[in-house]
Amino acid sequence: MSVIGKWLRPALSVPKTSWSAGESNWKVSPKTLVVLIIGLWLFGAGEAAIIAAGIGQSPWTVLAFGISKTLGITIGEATFVVSVVVLLLWIPLRRRPGLGTALNILVVAIAIEVMIPIFPNPTNYALQIIEVIFGVLLVGLASALYITCNVGPGPRDGLMTGLNERTGIRIGRVRTSIELVALIIGWLLGGIVGLGTLLFALLIGQSVALAFGLVERISPEVKLQD
Repeated sequence: MSVIGKWLRPALSVPKTSWSAGESNWKVSPKTLVVLIIGLWLFGAGEAAIIAAGIGQSPWTVLAFGISKTLGITIGEATFVVSVVVLLLWIPLRRRPGLGTALNILVVAIAIEVMIPIFPNPTNYALQIIEVIFGVLLVGLASALYITCNVGPGPRDGLMTGLNERTGIRIGRVRTSIELVALIIGWLLGGIVGLGTLLFALLIGQSVALAFGLVERISPEVKLQD
């Protein structure tokens, strides 16, 4: 296997890294907290890049838009409803919220607001596609960073990791399936779908899996000697 192939080998499950926290979802070291905030900020930045590209948003935004039209509520309220429903799905999967779950809502929201004006708004279709792919890669890396902190993932990522652990299905396939379900339901409810939406749904699973493999090799879990 080539050096590039070795580094780009996707992970089959969530790895342990040197910054992974212990059993508690709330007690973290300074290193874990820094990686957590960086990961969440990059997640928001990736979402902002996709929005700025202007050719479709992530499937969950499509779902929130569809629900807002159906129920006559704002997209913000619809996003809250989606988050609550997804958190309820954690119960049979035996997932526990934590600091990462709480900070996910705050940091990601701020990052999106700050980063949208910074990213370009290309009118060339090829550049728009490139910006979407960049955003997907950024979201994948961000997910790998903050999920491996082990202090509680965001609602959707918790569903992804929970299904991976309970079913044994590869994490990339689980993530892709979740995104496609959200996309289809959102579209049926009247959400707007674009090329960027489809690219996100099809590529995010592999992006996360590749990023998990990357961080596992960059910073493997430290094994203590007996």
